Amino acid sequence: MHGPAVVSWLLVAVCGATGAYRLARCLGRVPPGARHTAGVEAAMGLGMAVMALPLGTPRVPAPVFAALFGGTAVWALYGLRRSGTHCLHHALEASAMVYMALAMRSAAPGGHAAHAGHTAGAGPVGSVGVPLLTAVLLAYFAAYALRAGTRLVAVPGRCGADRRGGGGGGCAPGASDACGLNLAMGSFAMLVTL
Repeated sequence: MHGPAVVSWLLVAVCGATGAYRLARCLGRVPPGARHTAGVEAAMGLGMAVMALPLGTPRVPAPVFAALFGGTAVWALYGLRRSGTHCLHHALEASAMVYMALAMRSAAPGGHAAHAGHTAGAGPVGSVGVPLLTAVLLAYFAAYALRAGTRLVAVPGRCGADRRGGGGGGCAPGASDACGLNLAMGSFAMLVTL
């Protein structure tokens, strides 16, 4: 990822911890709707952690990221009926990562040096300034992060997974909202590099 290595490693840590936590939740005893949501968030968190690795670390080709996140978007939409409309957010989040993967491929020579071509003034299609789609996604993830953060502060002691169709069993207060907040902030931080 373009930018200071410390920021990249912080994104790796936050997204990786979020993905690992949601994977553990997914593998536990939870209702099917909660399992689907946790599984999608686990795939998003772990995939974003790998995508955020700083330059100089072994790279995953951009088409692999596009396929991973494209599949995650379809998986999120598949759970729409059972898990609720929150799946639309996950589908958009995964689609934003597909957009980033395609931007990485078009910006990097040969399509394998992920994030190598990102500069402050060039968009993924060679335009000057911030492309419209990037600006819209940045605004969406900023608003989502503010909303999720507000819910964490406003509703102490209530399990976030219960509010999103999860229900049951041992989640920390607001844990699901905290995971959503982490992934939204990670998406925002990664999109800033475009």
